[in-house]
Formats: sequence, C-alpha cells, structure tokens
Amino acid sequence: MITVTRLNDKELVINSDYLECMEETPDTTITMTTGRKIIVKESIDEILEQIIEFKKKINNH
Repeated sequence: MITVTRLNDKELVINSDYLECMEETPDTTITMTTGRKIIVKESIDEILEQIIEFKKKINNH
C-alpha cells in the first residue's frame, strides 16, 4: 500500500498491486486495473520510490 495526495490535498492509500499505468500530463494520472483513474500531486518517480520501499518491507518479513 502506498499513500498519494489528490489535487484537493486529501490523502489516499492505494494498493500498488492494482496499479496498471501512470502518466504525467503534467499532473500524474494513475490508472488502476479496475479502470479507475486517480489524479495525484506526486510525480511518477516519487510513486515508484514508494512502491519499491513497500515491496522491500514486504519481502523482509
């Protein structure tokens, strides 16, 4: 699970396993495997960093 910030400054926790793709246009749009799209303030690089850290934590337990 990772935390992202919507454009209205509300935080949202999403399951990164259901993340299908991301694009910056210039805001970052996350498309989930369900087809839901979420526009967030974080850059793609910031989101990828969170995903990597989350996966590391899971694999160490």
